[in-house]
Amino acid sequence: MAAPQQQKLKVNGPVTVTANRLTDGAVVWRTADGGWSADLADAAIVTTSDAAIALLAAAQQRDIEAVGAYVAPVLLGEDGSVQPGNLRERIRVAGPTFELPH
Repeated sequence: MAAPQQQKLKVNGPVTVTANRLTDGAVVWRTADGGWSADLADAAIVTTSDAAIALLAAAQQRDIEAVGAYVAPVLLGEDGSVQPGNLRERIRVAGPTFELPH
């Protein structure tokens, strides 16, 4: 059962559920078969609020694998590719937007 604040979730495009893997902190995405993948291309993509809430609720039931799950926007390319849908998610996928000092 999703928390009340999650039931107010509004989805205006394709989204997925992301979290951090508990063992190493890596960014992971919820897959359609209920697992987690470090590859965004494997993510389950939904387009309705009800589906996003259900995907998030399922992800939060087993937080022994990944923690901090939340719904994140994605962009779908014409070729079927999946890209992060905002700056936060682009940074989580590719790292900082500037070069780190050595």
